[in-house]
Amino acid sequence: MSSFNIKRWIIKPFVFFTILFILKAFLAWGVIFDDVLPWKSLLTEIPFAWALFCIIERFASKRKLGYYMTVNLLVTAIFFAAIMYFKYYGVIVTYHAAEQVNQVTAVSNSVFSLMDPYYLLIFTDIIVLGGYFFFNKKGRVYKKENINHRNEKIKYSVLFAVSLGLCLFNILPNKASMNEIKKAQEMGILNYEAYTIFAKEEPELVQSSDITQDAINNVKGINTAVSSPLHGTAKGKNLIIIQLESFQNFLMGLELDGQEITPNLNKVMKDSLYFPNFYQMVGQGNTSDAEFVVNTSAYIPPRGAATMSYVNKVLPSLPRLLKENGYQTATFHTNVVEFWNRGELYDSLGFDHYYDRKFFGEDDVFFFGASDDTLYSKTADKLKDMSNEAQPFYAQIISMSAHHPFTIPEDKYRMKLPERYEGTFVGDYIRSQNYADDAFGHFVEELKANGVWDNSVIMIYGDHMGLPIYSLDHDDKQLMTEIYGHEYTYADMLNIPLVIHAGDSTAPQTLEQVGGEVDIMPTAAGLLGISLENNLVFGQDLLSQTYNLLPERYYLPSGSFISSSGLLIPGNSFEDNTQYPIYNGKVPAATEDEYNRALRLLQLSHSYITQLPDKPIKP
Repeated sequence: MSSFNIKRWIIKPFVFFTILFILKAFLAWGVIFDDVLPWKSLLTEIPFAWALFCIIERFASKRKLGYYMTVNLLVTAIFFAAIMYFKYYGVIVTYHAAEQVNQVTAVSNSVFSLMDPYYLLIFTDIIVLGGYFFFNKKGRVYKKENINHRNEKIKYSVLFAVSLGLCLFNILPNKASMNEIKKAQEMGILNYEAYTIFAKEEPELVQSSDITQDAINNVKGINTAVSSPLHGTAKGKNLIIIQLESFQNFLMGLELDGQEITPNLNKVMKDSLYFPNFYQMVGQGNTSDAEFVVNTSAYIPPRGAATMSYVNKVLPSLPRLLKENGYQTATFHTNVVEFWNRGELYDSLGFDHYYDRKFFGEDDVFFFGASDDTLYSKTADKLKDMSNEAQPFYAQIISMSAHHPFTIPEDKYRMKLPERYEGTFVGDYIRSQNYADDAFGHFVEELKANGVWDNSVIMIYGDHMGLPIYSLDHDDKQLMTEIYGHEYTYADMLNIPLVIHAGDSTAPQTLEQVGGEVDIMPTAAGLLGISLENNLVFGQDLLSQTYNLLPERYYLPSGSFISSSGLLIPGNSFEDNTQYPIYNGKVPAATEDEYNRALRLLQLSHSYITQLPDKPIKP
């Protein structure tokens, strides 16, 4: 074939855009699936593109190039969104993310901070072709060739049928896969996106009459006859729950070249109960999901954020439980209450008051609201006022300054990073957490000075991870290996601390049992001596149990769980799972029985929340 004929063949829109499509698929697969030579993408992605191209060739007689450019732009946008969403969340983006578009837009700086410049190569052809067609009038006209249109239509109709068949061949055998990332890899990214649109599979609901505390405890595999030796030892005290932004457990006690990263939290930890094997249980709602899980002792929804899916319900909650026992309740957050629909969340949870940006003001703002210094200073004054009331209080405090991408203002630097950490994502994270700890330390001093500290149970935990594995480059991963002494794993990534300070009510102790955010409500109720008899909880009092089973969603594939046996991530099913240890040196041994029970717990939780009474419609 002559070079002229090759050129003439390549510039045909069908062939030309197929080549572009292959290059874009290679880029997306290389980032998301860490596949340097993703030849499998040819079998999974090309049939989808050809099906679209065949429709253009079959039905478009005019402006054919325009249709090709439109499809090209759409596919490029999907691939780019998939790349960036994976780098931030570690999951494959679906159309469900459009439901949280305002929230995702709000963290766009965080998302794009993870972008490598070469990702933008995916838009190169659009810019070049767009400029060519804009400045070249002749280029806008597609030159028709002398062809037999009837034969061409038959050819493209047959190719469309074959392409559609291949798409279905890639989709149908992989529908049952539990692991969404593997599912997308087996189906192809575009096939997976189409599948999620048309396969609107709703979880089967369990009848509410079958969802009892005994049934939940039986599935969890815990012995409820055992009571905590500390039950009721903090009866009548205030409850202060402090949620630390992006705070992971490895920071506790960490020193870099002799510098303590969190000296103030370390000091509190040494005088408290400390749970090093504690784990996040959030989803797409991140911080707001942590607020939901902690205050309801239920799991996040199958899709989306709890603040979008569950806030039309009257939620049995920690604020409601404590109000029934004579407490006043309030929650503190420096962002606007509309962010992640928190206003509706707080109403559904039954908080008496919330304090947001209107209360904390616009001074010393970075990221989404006033600094942690302002948060803690103004909150300490309000807690002092609340403590002067006749009734005890429950206050939840949401810190925010150590937020992704962790580039805090220089006037907030409280430490000098070792040279090898400067300019790295891990270094920025550590420096921001050092500032957050400094602000926390001032808060502790204020609470001690105004008398609130000694009369309160203080529970401190991280809301979610700050350093996702899939967001780290080579240098960052090396730094994490230096910190941990081993390769950074998913078990490390999800590990957050829990510290409980209750003054003379508890002796300082490190407790090794596994726990998660779902356990905070029952543990708090136990210390305060408040009965959960009229509440359903999916967590457990960590001071009365040694075994735990924690289903995970969103940041790990469906079917993943953490238990005293380890962390398990399924493949297409349980049989091809991957396991990670959660105790140093202990070989993980999670079982299929635990896997099935974890899935059952998620089904029970969703069924329970979904069938709760709706909130009254406000006039």
